[in-house]
Amino acid sequence: MLFKKRGVFTGEDAEKVIEWMSGQPGERELIIMAEEVTDEAKRRLWDYARAVQLMADMTGEDRGVRVEILEGFVSDRVRGIDVEEL
Repeated sequence: MLFKKRGVFTGEDAEKVIEWMSGQPGERELIIMAEEVTDEAKRRLWDYARAVQLMADMTGEDRGVRVEILEGFVSDRVRGIDVEEL
């Protein structure tokens, strides 16, 4: 799923995204598109991906989440969830 935000993507934004993603067990891809992403937000997203993998390993599931962070221009033409609306 693609999440986009104009401006700086912060740790609080990462929490909102992780909360939304945790309710969608079928999602395997997390893409963040923002003009700038803080180090704290990056760490939270990567920690979430590691936690999902760890839980899957413990339960024997085949599940993982791939995190991709795109910094720079945020296009209005790209479909995705606006973080401001979460």
